[in-house]
Amino acid sequence: MSQPNILWIVTTQWRGQATGYAGDTNARTPWLDGLASEAVNYTQAVTPHPLGPQARAALLTGKLCPDNGVKGYWDALPIYDEGKRARASSLAPEKAGGQSAARSPQLQLGRTVAHALKDRGYATAWFGKWHLAERDRTAPFVGEAHAKQIVPLERRGGFELWEGFESGFLLNDPWLHGTRLPQPKHFKGYQADILVQRAAEWLSRASTLPQFCVVSLEAPHPPYHAPTPHVAEVKPGELKLRANVPAGGDVEKQAREELAGYYAHIEATDRSIGKLLSEVDLAETIVVFTSVHGDMHGSHGLFRKAWPYEESIRAPLLIRGRKTENRGRKDDSPVSLVDLPHMAVAWAEGKEWRCKRDSALISMPAATEIALQCPVAWRGFRSAKHKLVLKADEPNELGPSPARGSGQGLRPWLYFDLERDPLEMRNLANEPGRQTEMRELMALL
Repeated sequence: MSQPNILWIVTTQWRGQATGYAGDTNARTPWLDGLASEAVNYTQAVTPHPLGPQARAALLTGKLCPDNGVKGYWDALPIYDEGKRARASSLAPEKAGGQSAARSPQLQLGRTVAHALKDRGYATAWFGKWHLAERDRTAPFVGEAHAKQIVPLERRGGFELWEGFESGFLLNDPWLHGTRLPQPKHFKGYQADILVQRAAEWLSRASTLPQFCVVSLEAPHPPYHAPTPHVAEVKPGELKLRANVPAGGDVEKQAREELAGYYAHIEATDRSIGKLLSEVDLAETIVVFTSVHGDMHGSHGLFRKAWPYEESIRAPLLIRGRKTENRGRKDDSPVSLVDLPHMAVAWAEGKEWRCKRDSALISMPAATEIALQCPVAWRGFRSAKHKLVLKADEPNELGPSPARGSGQGLRPWLYFDLERDPLEMRNLANEPGRQTEMRELMALL
Protein backbone atom coordinates (compact mmCIF):
# COMPACT_ATOMS: atom_id res chain seq x y z
CA MET A 1 0.00 0.00 0.00
CA SER A 2 1.31 3.47 -0.88
CA GLN A 3 2.17 5.97 1.84
CA PRO A 4 -1.00 7.78 2.92
CA ASN A 5 -1.48 11.51 2.97
CA ILE A 6 -1.85 12.71 6.58
CA LEU A 7 -4.02 15.65 7.61
CA TRP A 8 -4.10 17.02 11.13
CA ILE A 9 -6.92 19.42 12.05
CA VAL A 10 -5.96 21.00 15.37
CA THR A 11 -8.28 23.38 17.22
CA THR A 12 -7.79 25.43 20.39
CA GLN A 13 -9.80 25.23 23.64
CA TRP A 14 -12.30 22.70 22.21
CA ARG A 15 -12.89 20.43 25.17
CA GLY A 16 -13.41 16.73 24.66
CA GLN A 17 -16.98 16.77 25.95
CA ALA A 18 -18.18 19.52 23.57
CA THR A 19 -19.30 17.67 20.45
CA GLY A 20 -22.57 16.23 19.29
CA TYR A 21 -21.07 12.77 18.92
CA ALA A 22 -19.87 12.96 22.56
CA GLY A 23 -23.42 13.67 23.70
CA ASP A 24 -23.29 17.43 24.28
CA THR A 25 -26.76 18.70 23.37
CA ASN A 26 -25.45 22.28 23.11
CA ALA A 27 -22.96 21.41 20.37
CA ARG A 28 -24.08 21.58 16.74
CA THR A 29 -21.35 19.60 15.00
CA PRO A 30 -22.90 17.68 12.07
CA TRP A 31 -19.64 17.44 10.10
CA LEU A 32 -17.65 16.11 13.02
CA ASP A 33 -20.49 13.78 13.95
CA GLY A 34 -20.26 12.40 10.43
CA LEU A 35 -16.49 12.10 10.71
CA ALA A 36 -16.89 10.23 14.00
CA SER A 37 -19.11 7.68 12.28
CA GLU A 38 -16.20 6.92 9.93
CA ALA A 39 -13.31 7.25 12.39
CA VAL A 40 -11.84 5.76 15.53
CA ASN A 41 -13.12 7.86 18.43
CA TYR A 42 -10.53 7.91 21.22
CA THR A 43 -12.94 8.52 24.06
CA GLN A 44 -10.24 8.90 26.76
CA ALA A 45 -7.80 11.11 24.85
CA VAL A 46 -6.01 13.87 26.77
CA THR A 47 -3.65 16.73 26.25
CA PRO A 48 -0.42 16.11 28.16
CA HIS A 49 -0.21 19.82 29.11
CA PRO A 50 -3.44 21.87 29.13
CA LEU A 51 -1.92 25.18 27.99
CA GLY A 52 -1.23 26.20 24.40
CA PRO A 53 2.56 26.39 23.94
CA GLN A 54 3.35 23.35 26.07
CA ALA A 55 0.62 21.28 24.40
CA ARG A 56 1.79 22.31 20.93
CA ALA A 57 5.40 21.52 21.75
CA ALA A 58 4.45 17.99 22.82
CA LEU A 59 2.15 17.58 19.81
CA LEU A 60 4.91 18.50 17.37
CA THR A 61 7.91 16.80 18.98
CA GLY A 62 6.38 13.65 20.44
CA LYS A 63 8.19 14.49 23.68
CA LEU A 64 6.71 15.74 26.94
CA CYS A 65 7.53 19.13 28.44
CA PRO A 66 10.07 20.14 29.61
CA ASP A 67 12.08 17.37 27.90
CA ASN A 68 11.29 18.95 24.53
CA GLY A 69 12.82 22.28 25.60
CA VAL A 70 9.54 24.05 26.40
CA LYS A 71 8.64 24.49 30.07
CA GLY A 72 6.79 27.76 30.58
CA TYR A 73 4.22 29.69 28.58
CA TRP A 74 6.79 32.07 27.07
CA ASP A 75 9.34 29.44 26.03
CA ALA A 76 9.97 29.09 22.30
CA LEU A 77 10.41 25.74 20.60
CA PRO A 78 14.17 25.14 20.24
CA ILE A 79 15.68 25.46 16.79
CA TYR A 80 16.64 22.13 15.22
CA ASP A 81 19.76 22.36 13.09
CA GLU A 82 19.42 19.81 10.31
CA GLY A 83 23.11 20.30 9.53
CA LYS A 84 23.97 18.76 12.90
CA ARG A 85 21.62 15.83 12.77
CA ALA A 86 21.92 13.12 15.36
CA ARG A 87 22.51 9.54 14.44
CA ALA A 88 18.99 8.50 15.35
CA SER A 89 16.50 8.98 12.52
CA SER A 90 13.38 8.42 14.60
CA LEU A 91 11.29 11.27 15.96
CA ALA A 92 12.32 10.64 19.56
CA PRO A 93 13.23 7.69 21.75
CA GLU A 94 10.41 6.22 23.78
CA LYS A 95 10.19 4.59 27.15
CA ALA A 96 8.58 1.22 27.48
CA GLY A 97 4.89 1.88 27.35
CA GLY A 98 5.11 4.66 24.82
CA GLN A 99 5.82 7.77 26.90
CA SER A 100 8.57 9.93 25.46
CA ALA A 101 11.92 9.55 27.13
CA ALA A 102 14.01 12.23 28.75
CA ARG A 103 16.23 14.19 26.42
CA SER A 104 19.09 12.22 24.95
CA PRO A 105 22.56 13.67 24.31
CA GLN A 106 22.34 12.13 20.84
CA LEU A 107 19.14 13.99 19.93
CA GLN A 108 18.90 17.71 19.38
CA LEU A 109 15.91 19.49 20.79
CA GLY A 110 13.47 20.96 18.31
CA ARG A 111 13.13 17.96 16.01
CA THR A 112 9.48 17.70 15.00
CA VAL A 113 7.11 15.42 13.17
CA ALA A 114 7.74 17.54 10.06
CA HIS A 115 11.44 16.64 10.11
CA ALA A 116 10.61 12.97 10.65
CA LEU A 117 8.08 12.80 7.80
CA LYS A 118 10.31 14.76 5.43
CA ASP A 119 12.96 12.09 6.05
CA ARG A 120 10.35 9.52 5.02
CA GLY A 121 9.58 11.20 1.71
CA TYR A 122 6.73 13.55 2.62
CA ALA A 123 5.95 17.06 1.48
CA THR A 124 5.01 19.01 4.60
CA ALA A 125 2.85 22.10 5.14
CA TRP A 126 1.56 24.12 8.09
CA PHE A 127 -1.39 26.50 8.01
CA GLY A 128 -2.47 28.63 10.95
CA LYS A 129 -1.63 29.31 14.57
CA TRP A 130 1.92 28.51 15.71
CA HIS A 131 2.31 29.84 19.30
CA LEU A 132 5.85 28.48 19.65
CA ALA A 133 8.06 31.39 18.63
CA GLU A 134 9.60 34.08 20.80
CA ARG A 135 6.87 36.55 21.78
CA ASP A 136 6.67 40.07 23.15
CA ARG A 137 5.53 39.68 26.76
CA THR A 138 4.36 43.29 26.88
CA ALA A 139 2.00 43.04 23.89
CA PRO A 140 -1.72 42.34 24.42
CA PHE A 141 -2.73 38.70 24.07
CA VAL A 142 -5.56 39.61 21.70
CA GLY A 143 -4.76 41.82 18.75
CA GLU A 144 -2.49 42.47 15.81
CA ALA A 145 0.84 42.60 17.69
CA HIS A 146 1.19 38.83 18.05
CA ALA A 147 -0.86 38.17 14.91
CA LYS A 148 1.58 40.14 12.72
CA GLN A 149 4.76 38.99 14.47
CA ILE A 150 7.14 37.36 11.99
CA VAL A 151 8.07 33.75 12.80
CA PRO A 152 11.58 33.30 11.31
CA LEU A 153 12.24 30.44 8.93
CA GLU A 154 14.44 28.60 11.42
CA ARG A 155 11.61 28.64 13.99
CA ARG A 156 8.96 27.04 11.79
CA GLY A 157 9.52 23.49 12.99
CA GLY A 158 10.93 22.10 9.74
CA PHE A 159 7.76 22.53 7.65
CA GLU A 160 8.68 23.08 4.01
CA LEU A 161 5.65 25.28 3.45
CA TRP A 162 4.65 27.37 6.46
CA GLU A 163 1.81 29.88 6.29
CA GLY A 164 0.40 31.17 9.52
CA PHE A 165 0.69 33.51 12.50
CA GLU A 166 2.21 33.36 15.96
CA SER A 167 -1.02 34.01 17.89
CA GLY A 168 -3.25 37.06 18.47
CA PHE A 169 -6.65 35.34 18.65
CA LEU A 170 -8.13 37.16 15.66
CA LEU A 171 -10.94 34.76 14.86
CA ASN A 172 -11.89 37.05 12.00
CA ASP A 173 -9.73 38.87 9.42
CA PRO A 174 -6.41 37.15 10.23
CA TRP A 175 -2.89 38.19 9.24
CA LEU A 176 -0.85 35.46 7.54
CA HIS A 177 2.81 35.30 6.58
CA GLY A 178 5.27 32.59 5.70
CA THR A 179 6.84 30.78 2.76
CA ARG A 180 4.74 32.48 0.08
CA LEU A 181 3.98 35.62 2.09
CA PRO A 182 7.22 37.26 3.26
CA GLN A 183 5.30 40.06 5.02
CA PRO A 184 2.04 39.71 6.97
CA LYS A 185 -0.99 39.96 4.70
CA HIS A 186 -4.47 40.83 5.93
CA PHE A 187 -7.23 38.44 4.87
CA LYS A 188 -10.92 39.26 5.20
CA GLY A 189 -13.22 36.57 6.54
CA TYR A 190 -13.57 33.95 9.26
CA GLN A 191 -10.12 32.69 10.21
CA ALA A 192 -11.02 29.01 9.97
CA ASP A 193 -12.62 29.44 6.53
CA ILE A 194 -9.51 31.15 5.17
CA LEU A 195 -7.09 28.57 6.58
CA VAL A 196 -9.02 25.52 5.40
CA GLN A 197 -9.36 27.02 1.91
CA ARG A 198 -5.62 27.58 1.61
CA ALA A 199 -4.87 24.12 3.01
CA ALA A 200 -7.34 22.50 0.61
CA GLU A 201 -5.65 24.24 -2.32
CA TRP A 202 -2.27 22.90 -1.23
CA LEU A 203 -3.60 19.38 -0.71
CA SER A 204 -5.29 19.33 -4.12
CA ARG A 205 -2.20 20.36 -6.07
CA ALA A 206 -0.43 17.77 -8.20
CA SER A 207 2.28 16.10 -6.15
CA THR A 208 4.49 13.08 -6.64
CA LEU A 209 5.08 12.93 -2.87
CA PRO A 210 2.75 11.92 -0.05
CA GLN A 211 1.55 14.97 1.86
CA PHE A 212 1.52 15.87 5.54
CA CYS A 213 -0.60 18.92 6.32
CA VAL A 214 -1.44 20.58 9.64
CA VAL A 215 -4.36 23.02 9.83
CA SER A 216 -4.07 24.84 13.16
CA LEU A 217 -7.19 26.83 14.11
CA GLU A 218 -7.62 29.22 17.04
CA ALA A 219 -11.38 28.73 17.44
CA PRO A 220 -13.21 28.13 19.70
CA HIS A 221 -10.71 30.06 21.84
CA PRO A 222 -11.88 33.42 23.24
CA PRO A 223 -12.85 36.15 22.52
CA TYR A 224 -16.02 34.07 22.59
CA HIS A 225 -18.27 36.81 21.26
CA ALA A 226 -16.22 37.52 18.16
CA PRO A 227 -18.59 37.38 15.15
CA THR A 228 -19.37 34.00 13.63
CA PRO A 229 -20.46 33.69 9.98
CA HIS A 230 -24.08 32.62 9.52
CA VAL A 231 -24.30 31.32 13.10
CA ALA A 232 -26.44 32.94 15.77
CA GLU A 233 -25.61 32.54 19.44
CA VAL A 234 -28.23 30.73 21.46
CA LYS A 235 -29.72 32.43 24.49
CA PRO A 236 -27.52 31.79 27.56
CA GLY A 237 -30.49 30.57 29.57
CA GLU A 238 -31.19 27.80 27.06
CA LEU A 239 -27.81 26.12 27.52
CA LYS A 240 -27.47 22.92 29.50
CA LEU A 241 -24.54 23.20 31.92
CA ARG A 242 -22.44 20.40 33.30
CA ALA A 243 -23.61 19.32 36.73
CA ASN A 244 -20.32 20.37 38.33
CA VAL A 245 -20.93 24.08 37.56
CA PRO A 246 -22.07 25.80 40.78
CA ALA A 247 -25.66 26.92 40.27
CA GLY A 248 -27.36 30.20 40.92
CA GLY A 249 -24.50 32.68 41.20
CA ASP A 250 -21.89 34.63 39.29
CA VAL A 251 -20.10 31.49 38.11
CA GLU A 252 -23.21 30.16 36.41
CA LYS A 253 -23.94 33.57 34.89
CA GLN A 254 -20.43 33.88 33.46
CA ALA A 255 -20.44 30.27 32.22
CA ARG A 256 -23.71 30.74 30.35
CA GLU A 257 -22.63 34.06 28.85
CA GLU A 258 -19.32 32.67 27.58
CA LEU A 259 -20.70 29.34 26.43
CA ALA A 260 -23.23 31.07 24.18
CA GLY A 261 -20.34 32.41 22.11
CA TYR A 262 -18.23 29.28 22.56
CA TYR A 263 -20.84 27.02 21.01
CA ALA A 264 -21.42 29.47 18.16
CA HIS A 265 -17.71 29.22 17.27
CA ILE A 266 -17.90 25.45 17.58
CA GLU A 267 -20.69 25.38 15.00
CA ALA A 268 -18.87 27.79 12.68
CA THR A 269 -15.62 25.83 12.97
CA ASP A 270 -17.44 22.56 12.35
CA ARG A 271 -18.69 24.05 9.06
CA SER A 272 -15.17 25.12 8.13
CA ILE A 273 -13.86 21.63 8.84
CA GLY A 274 -16.68 20.24 6.69
CA LYS A 275 -15.53 22.41 3.79
CA LEU A 276 -12.04 21.01 4.10
CA LEU A 277 -13.19 17.40 4.37
CA SER A 278 -15.37 17.78 1.29
CA GLU A 279 -12.30 18.68 -0.77
CA VAL A 280 -9.86 16.07 0.59
CA ASP A 281 -9.26 12.74 -1.11
CA LEU A 282 -10.37 10.68 1.86
CA ALA A 283 -9.52 7.44 0.11
CA GLU A 284 -5.83 8.36 0.28
CA THR A 285 -5.74 10.48 3.46
CA ILE A 286 -5.61 9.73 7.16
CA VAL A 287 -7.54 12.53 8.90
CA VAL A 288 -6.91 13.49 12.53
CA PHE A 289 -9.16 15.92 14.44
CA THR A 290 -8.22 17.13 17.91
CA SER A 291 -7.67 20.15 20.17
CA VAL A 292 -4.66 21.26 22.19
CA HIS A 293 -6.72 21.62 25.40
CA GLY A 294 -10.18 22.39 26.75
CA ASP A 295 -11.78 25.05 28.97
CA MET A 296 -13.31 24.77 32.44
CA HIS A 297 -16.32 27.02 31.64
CA GLY A 298 -17.39 27.22 35.27
CA SER A 299 -16.92 23.57 36.24
CA HIS A 300 -15.78 23.45 39.88
CA GLY A 301 -16.15 27.24 39.86
CA LEU A 302 -13.16 27.65 37.51
CA PHE A 303 -12.53 29.06 34.06
CA ARG A 304 -9.99 28.62 31.24
CA LYS A 305 -7.27 25.97 31.25
CA ALA A 306 -4.00 24.69 32.78
CA TRP A 307 -6.18 22.96 35.39
CA PRO A 308 -5.94 19.17 35.84
CA TYR A 309 -9.72 18.65 35.70
CA GLU A 310 -11.47 16.78 32.89
CA GLU A 311 -12.88 19.88 31.20
CA SER A 312 -9.34 21.22 30.77
CA ILE A 313 -7.32 18.10 29.94
CA ARG A 314 -9.74 15.98 27.91
CA ALA A 315 -9.35 16.50 24.17
CA PRO A 316 -11.49 15.29 21.28
CA LEU A 317 -9.58 12.86 19.08
CA LEU A 318 -10.94 11.32 15.90
CA ILE A 319 -8.73 9.40 13.46
CA ARG A 320 -10.20 8.38 10.13
CA GLY A 321 -7.83 5.88 8.56
CA ARG A 322 -7.89 3.90 5.37
CA LYS A 323 -8.98 0.62 7.00
CA THR A 324 -12.74 0.42 6.78
CA GLU A 325 -12.99 -2.11 9.62
CA ASN A 326 -11.88 0.58 12.09
CA ARG A 327 -14.49 3.13 11.10
CA GLY A 328 -17.07 4.03 13.71
CA ARG A 329 -15.12 2.26 16.45
CA LYS A 330 -14.71 3.67 19.96
CA ASP A 331 -11.34 3.15 21.63
CA ASP A 332 -10.81 3.82 25.35
CA SER A 333 -6.99 3.61 25.21
CA PRO A 334 -5.25 6.39 27.22
CA VAL A 335 -3.98 8.20 24.14
CA SER A 336 -2.31 11.60 24.47
CA LEU A 337 -1.47 14.32 21.96
CA VAL A 338 2.18 13.41 22.50
CA ASP A 339 1.42 10.13 20.71
CA LEU A 340 0.27 11.70 17.46
CA PRO A 341 3.74 12.23 15.93
CA HIS A 342 4.62 8.61 16.65
CA MET A 343 1.37 7.52 15.01
CA ALA A 344 2.22 9.59 11.93
CA VAL A 345 5.69 8.07 11.63
CA ALA A 346 4.22 4.59 11.95
CA TRP A 347 1.67 5.29 9.20
CA ALA A 348 4.41 6.67 6.96
CA GLU A 349 6.33 3.42 7.44
CA GLY A 350 3.30 1.26 6.70
CA LYS A 351 2.89 0.19 10.31
CA GLU A 352 0.06 0.29 12.82
CA TRP A 353 0.51 2.23 16.04
CA ARG A 354 -0.91 0.78 19.23
CA CYS A 355 -1.11 2.32 22.68
CA LYS A 356 0.93 0.18 25.05
CA ARG A 357 0.18 2.08 28.26
CA ASP A 358 -2.62 1.84 30.78
CA SER A 359 -2.46 5.56 31.66
CA ALA A 360 -1.28 8.89 30.26
CA LEU A 361 1.01 11.39 31.96
CA ILE A 362 -0.38 14.90 32.44
CA SER A 363 1.34 17.96 33.88
CA MET A 364 1.88 21.68 34.01
CA PRO A 365 5.66 21.87 34.51
CA ALA A 366 5.47 25.59 35.31
CA ALA A 367 2.70 27.79 36.65
CA THR A 368 1.44 30.70 34.61
CA GLU A 369 0.67 34.22 35.72
CA ILE A 370 -2.10 34.57 33.13
CA ALA A 371 -5.42 35.43 34.74
CA LEU A 372 -7.91 32.60 35.42
CA GLN A 373 -5.43 29.81 34.56
CA CYS A 374 -4.22 27.33 37.17
CA PRO A 375 -1.67 29.23 39.32
CA VAL A 376 0.45 26.23 40.40
CA ALA A 377 2.63 23.60 38.76
CA TRP A 378 1.52 19.97 39.00
CA ARG A 379 2.19 16.48 37.67
CA GLY A 380 -0.01 13.41 37.49
CA PHE A 381 -1.50 10.64 35.45
CA ARG A 382 -4.91 9.72 34.12
CA SER A 383 -6.46 6.42 33.12
CA ALA A 384 -10.05 5.63 32.29
CA LYS A 385 -10.51 4.66 35.95
CA HIS A 386 -8.34 7.01 38.01
CA LYS A 387 -6.67 10.38 38.04
CA LEU A 388 -3.94 11.27 40.53
CA VAL A 389 -2.44 14.76 40.56
CA LEU A 390 0.55 15.83 42.65
CA LYS A 391 1.34 19.44 43.49
CA ALA A 392 4.85 20.84 43.82
CA ASP A 393 6.02 22.02 47.23
CA GLU A 394 7.23 25.13 45.42
CA PRO A 395 4.02 26.21 43.68
CA ASN A 396 5.50 27.98 40.66
CA GLU A 397 7.34 25.17 38.91
CA LEU A 398 8.33 21.52 39.09
CA GLY A 399 11.91 20.43 39.33
CA PRO A 400 13.43 17.67 37.20
CA SER A 401 11.39 14.51 36.95
CA PRO A 402 11.81 12.63 40.26
CA ALA A 403 13.23 9.16 40.43
CA ARG A 404 10.57 6.56 39.83
CA GLY A 405 8.48 6.11 42.95
CA SER A 406 10.21 8.78 45.01
CA GLY A 407 7.52 11.47 44.84
CA GLN A 408 10.31 13.89 45.66
CA GLY A 409 9.07 17.44 46.21
CA LEU A 410 5.47 16.50 45.39
CA ARG A 411 2.36 15.84 47.44
CA PRO A 412 -1.08 14.52 46.52
CA TRP A 413 -3.48 17.29 45.50
CA LEU A 414 -6.33 15.59 43.61
CA TYR A 415 -7.36 11.97 43.39
CA PHE A 416 -10.54 10.90 41.60
CA ASP A 417 -12.29 7.65 40.85
CA LEU A 418 -13.38 8.50 37.31
CA GLU A 419 -15.51 5.39 36.89
CA ARG A 420 -17.74 6.22 39.84
CA ASP A 421 -17.25 9.99 39.79
CA PRO A 422 -16.77 11.21 36.19
CA LEU A 423 -17.63 14.80 37.17
CA GLU A 424 -14.87 14.77 39.83
CA MET A 425 -17.12 15.89 42.64
CA ARG A 426 -15.31 13.95 45.40
CA ASN A 427 -11.58 14.49 45.92
CA LEU A 428 -10.15 11.37 47.58
CA ALA A 429 -6.64 12.78 48.12
CA ASN A 430 -7.16 13.61 51.80
CA GLU A 431 -9.09 10.52 52.80
CA PRO A 432 -7.03 8.42 55.28
CA GLY A 433 -8.07 5.12 53.74
CA ARG A 434 -6.65 6.10 50.35
CA GLN A 435 -3.07 6.91 51.37
CA THR A 436 -1.60 3.46 50.68
CA GLU A 437 -3.44 3.29 47.39
CA MET A 438 -2.07 6.67 46.34
CA ARG A 439 1.50 5.76 47.35
CA GLU A 440 1.32 2.71 45.12
CA LEU A 441 0.04 4.80 42.23
CA MET A 442 2.73 7.46 42.83
CA ALA A 443 5.28 4.76 42.18
CA LEU A 444 4.07 4.71 38.57
CA LEU A 445 5.17 8.32 38.15
